[in-house]
Amino acid sequence: MNEKLHAPGGPQFPRRYGRAGTIAGISAVLCATSLIAIPSANAAVPTFPDNLVVFPDRDFVTIEGYQDRVGQTGLVEVTRKGAGVVGSAQGVVAAGDVAFEINHPGGYCWGAGTGLNVTPDIRPGDVVSIKFNGAEAGATTVQDAYVTEHSSLSGTTLTVKGHAGANVNPAQMEQRIVEPALKDTSVGRRDVRAVPGPLTVENGYSSSLTFGPDGTFTATYEFNDAATAGIAAAASGERAMAWEVEDADANRQGLTIAEFGELGGPGMGGCPNGPLQSGPAGPTNVKVSKTGSDLKVNWTPAEAIPGTPAISGYRITAVGHTRTGNEQTETGVRVSDPKAASTVIKGLRSDEAYDVYVVSVSAAGETFPAVPFIPETDTTKPLVTASPNGGTFPTAQELTLTANELGSDILYTLDGSDPIGSGGVAAEGANLYKGPVPVSASTKLTYAAIDPSGNVSDNGTVEFIITNNPVPDAPAFTGAPVAGKGSATVSWTAPNPGAEGLTISGYTVQAYTGNGAFGSQKKVAGNVTSLVYDGLDGDTEYRFTVRASNANGDSPESAKSEPVTVQGEVVANAGPDQSIVRRTTASNVTLDGTGSTATGAIYQWRQVLSNPTDPDAVNLAGSTTLQPTFSLPVYKYPMTNKPLTFELTVTAGRGTKTDVVTVTPIPDRVTAQGQWKSRDFRVDGTSTVVGGTITVRSGGPGGAVLGTAPVTAAAAPGTGGIFTLRLRDGNAPAANPGTIWIESTLGGTAGPITVVNK
Repeated sequence: MNEKLHAPGGPQFPRRYGRAGTIAGISAVLCATSLIAIPSANAAVPTFPDNLVVFPDRDFVTIEGYQDRVGQTGLVEVTRKGAGVVGSAQGVVAAGDVAFEINHPGGYCWGAGTGLNVTPDIRPGDVVSIKFNGAEAGATTVQDAYVTEHSSLSGTTLTVKGHAGANVNPAQMEQRIVEPALKDTSVGRRDVRAVPGPLTVENGYSSSLTFGPDGTFTATYEFNDAATAGIAAAASGERAMAWEVEDADANRQGLTIAEFGELGGPGMGGCPNGPLQSGPAGPTNVKVSKTGSDLKVNWTPAEAIPGTPAISGYRITAVGHTRTGNEQTETGVRVSDPKAASTVIKGLRSDEAYDVYVVSVSAAGETFPAVPFIPETDTTKPLVTASPNGGTFPTAQELTLTANELGSDILYTLDGSDPIGSGGVAAEGANLYKGPVPVSASTKLTYAAIDPSGNVSDNGTVEFIITNNPVPDAPAFTGAPVAGKGSATVSWTAPNPGAEGLTISGYTVQAYTGNGAFGSQKKVAGNVTSLVYDGLDGDTEYRFTVRASNANGDSPESAKSEPVTVQGEVVANAGPDQSIVRRTTASNVTLDGTGSTATGAIYQWRQVLSNPTDPDAVNLAGSTTLQPTFSLPVYKYPMTNKPLTFELTVTAGRGTKTDVVTVTPIPDRVTAQGQWKSRDFRVDGTSTVVGGTITVRSGGPGGAVLGTAPVTAAAAPGTGGIFTLRLRDGNAPAANPGTIWIESTLGGTAGPITVVNK
């Protein structure tokens, strides 16, 4: 069962309070990052051995497994419905059960590698996902289950109460009390556990977990003695565990572990504050210019960090340098518009120097600390750019004008006249640019800008010729090309033909190698969306593009396809990878190389072994045929369940090619517990499959055999199998073996397992 436990905490660090803010200045830029993403409608829960384990009370995430990605950088994001991404961090996958952790000593801080420097307040319903190279590789939805109050003790009965939301599956919950001191009691381990159902007997106690109609749960523990009950009652580690998926091997996937009483916020020194421990993010790109007795202040509006109160406005203050005693003159403006980007502070002394402060305002307070900026006299002309910068187009366009100085006013005319008149003011008939300008007919447009200091840019001119003969949109490939011998098959989706009444008349496909375009273009009719592109060189990597055509012309070229290596004269194809379930008798396995060169070819298969004494070696029959076979034996130590790798070599003429295939044994899943007393030794356990034989060993996986036991069917309503090995009198070990290891003839193994004294 996948239940890697994490102690209720390494060292706890206090929350850090204070408002971290943004300060406005003429030459300063302070970047505030805000990421918005929409949660996936069907976030995929990781498959064992991968997992995302979320500890919401500590805002802590453990990434388990992902050992096929060791050394790769994973992006972990916390996404909240209606808010988007409220926390993110990058981490590098390390070898071992735990790939990496976030907000836990020894791990990564939230914001690492992403710039979203806030420790998210993780809540039920949030989705914690991991991505590699932009592709999601798993996600856990935080479960709405948690303990609501400290445990209550009455005699030897201890109860723990909590909440379980409507979307929580009661069958996939467990309540635990973690207290290391329990290990030295009759319990024999560091925690006690309650699972759904009536009272169930465990070592040193009995427990049950029941659910009420009002979204509550109650865990009940009846201890065998008062001292142990008192130890459990004094513990502070009440947990509620809930998981989204439980697989056939009882692995708990998409696991949430809520820990009553644990504090959130930064989990270690140097990590960022939580969303409500700082003031709002400040505005950026602040520019301050002095004109006579006025100060014009411009900025880029701030964006609230997801999960924090919305920004309601800004406070802009000018503080005079002159001191009279201990006093300085302060004049300011309060702007109650979160989208505001400029203001003017009027009535200042023209002979006084000022520092200017710009801060955001929200229900959480103000940006802090504020850093002063000294206004300067600006004499530099602004620069205006146009996009697109004119040209001939088959359809209407939108013109975007951008000034390089924040707060500049852009003006334009459509008759070629100067948009700015004498004295640096808008000319008669000029238009103030407020957003993209639609261009639906051939147009010549003249533009210029005035910056906040009154500097005027040079005029710019852009000319559009609109032909109104639309071409199709660029097609998109439906997937990677499929390799053939000297060819590749490409497929795409039909694009928008350009306008109502137009149709796609044909497609043109072009092949590319690393050196550029290869060969001639190939064409197909407009009702065809795939092509076998032949005439390619074997053993060469190609990409492809496609264009669509209509009566007006060709579409833009599509993005290039995924790469594909075309088959040459000699093809080695070892067939698809296989997974073979281990059985109580040997399993026959056939490899399939029929996709290889068939005429005049010589075949040779071999098993790729880790060393000459590899315990997983098999006898390969028919190793010079296209379909050799081998027998996967009944499991016995020192065998493993690692994938078996086979290599096919094909020789035809003077050419040779190789390919490999893996065959992965799928074992049963076994568990066991052992107990010993003088002249009586017993091991009870389970298997996911009935019919196997369990071997119990001491001293290690290959140690002395203590005995064997058959796996029989569990009594209804149980599923799978159970086994019992009981040795009495002279057959029992003379002393407690301490730890045992078990193996199944179906491949399942477990150990070391502690044997308790009965």
